[in-house]
Amino acid sequence: MITKSLYFSAVMALTCSLGFSQDKKQQDIKSIKSMCGCYEVKFNFAETFQYAKDSATYKPSQTKHESALEWVELLEDTPNKIVMQHLLIVSDDMIIKHWRQDWLYENTELYSFDKNNSWKYKKLDPKAVKGQWTQKVFQVDDSPRYEGSSTWVHVDGENYWSNVADAPLPRREQTKRNDYNVLKRRNIHEITATGWNHEQDNAKLIRDDNGKDVLLAEEKGFDVYTKVPDSKCIAGQKWWKENNALWKNVRDKWQTLFDRHKDLNLEAKVDRKALYSLLFDLKPNATKAESDAIIDKFVK
Repeated sequence: MITKSLYFSAVMALTCSLGFSQDKKQQDIKSIKSMCGCYEVKFNFAETFQYAKDSATYKPSQTKHESALEWVELLEDTPNKIVMQHLLIVSDDMIIKHWRQDWLYENTELYSFDKNNSWKYKKLDPKAVKGQWTQKVFQVDDSPRYEGSSTWVHVDGENYWSNVADAPLPRREQTKRNDYNVLKRRNIHEITATGWNHEQDNAKLIRDDNGKDVLLAEEKGFDVYTKVPDSKCIAGQKWWKENNALWKNVRDKWQTLFDRHKDLNLEAKVDRKALYSLLFDLKPNATKAESDAIIDKFVK
């Protein structure tokens, strides 16, 4: 027979556990949303190790150091989903829609990159993702890129999220490299006193049709986002207000494809044009039927 004291202790323990879980979740949300705003960004990449069979003819990627001004717009803010759109501000008259990141709490559905513009649909065990956040990263045309689920860590004054996920070649490599077809990315998002860092330890893989991987090279990435006044990104904010409706239609179309819960296979080009090029050519007042028709052409 359960005594009153034991019952009371059990209730108190459960209450404390739930309270801790909610406090932790709020810390997570604060860290994720702190990545929004106006940032001066330094992009740094260096190929570190090579494993090519013919080292005499192998040509590693050149070390890259670039700077940019970027506006990160908060698109959705709900208890279990946060959506943020990145915009590159080249000048007041030239804004480039960049990548997008969605954060989903205790998410159980992933599109995992395989190779050659193909993603595998995966269902995750709810117990395995308890307390975790999935980061879903999308290309400039809002097609999928890579996704992974991990736990945000808040210890010893540090706030970070780390995950390993397969991805297609980054745009900086697509036009220069054809000797590998998968980038296995170890991503670390760390919140700092001056903004946030996106650290990467990546493996360049050659994946065959049987799923066997051969390691070709490794690289280090370190992108530093330094917070600056939002007023420096007015041009990006203005551009998004003018183009938001178009890109909401695009996101909605992709969501209908994701909701099929099937593997996704895309054409690299249609009529010798990439998907992002066709979508970027649309006017801000283009209809949903127009953007839908373009995306449909690329879905195999």
